Amino acid sequence: MKRSKLNFIFDAAGFAGFVFLTTTGVLMRYVLPPGSRRFSTIWGLDRHGWGDIHFWISIAFLGILAMHLLLHWRWVMNILTGKPGEGSGLRAGLGIVGVVGLLALAVAPLLSPVDKTIESRSGRNLASVRHGNVQVWGSMTLQEAEKATGVPVEYIIKKLGLPPDLEEDECLGDLRKAYRFTMDDVRRIIQEYKEMH
Repeated sequence: MKRSKLNFIFDAAGFAGFVFLTTTGVLMRYVLPPGSRRFSTIWGLDRHGWGDIHFWISIAFLGILAMHLLLHWRWVMNILTGKPGEGSGLRAGLGIVGVVGLLALAVAPLLSPVDKTIESRSGRNLASVRHGNVQVWGSMTLQEAEKATGVPVEYIIKKLGLPPDLEEDECLGDLRKAYRFTMDDVRRIIQEYKEMH
């Protein structure tokens, strides 16, 4: 296959990857925002399903960009080194520093620890939560939250100001929408209970 045709194929695939990557990113940010997991879907996929697609598109896009650079490697090297002359060593050095800096910046979030906090609606930090502590989600029922945390359903209901006759198999996500509390409120209540007992 001619080099020009191969360039065109990878450039077109790269453009398509960029368009799909942008589209899925906008979809997850604005159309299916955080917290919409159980209640909103597009084409049968919730926010997490679209997140998986976004991830695999980004992997494919990275591969296409790598191939694009390989196809243009001679041009890249000519730009970095150029014709020998005054300042060519500086230009090559700056290019190498730039690439290393970009790679370090890209990898840094992957190597950083994940910190989780519970915050009130005002944004005030209430308790630091490490992995494995206060793990409740909107998809859990009141009874499942009690089993997972050891905090009685009655206590959670009372502290959230919910009707005392609620069934234990009510889903926290449904209750959250109906009674206007947040999952952080539930986590805060559970954390407070654990600190008292």
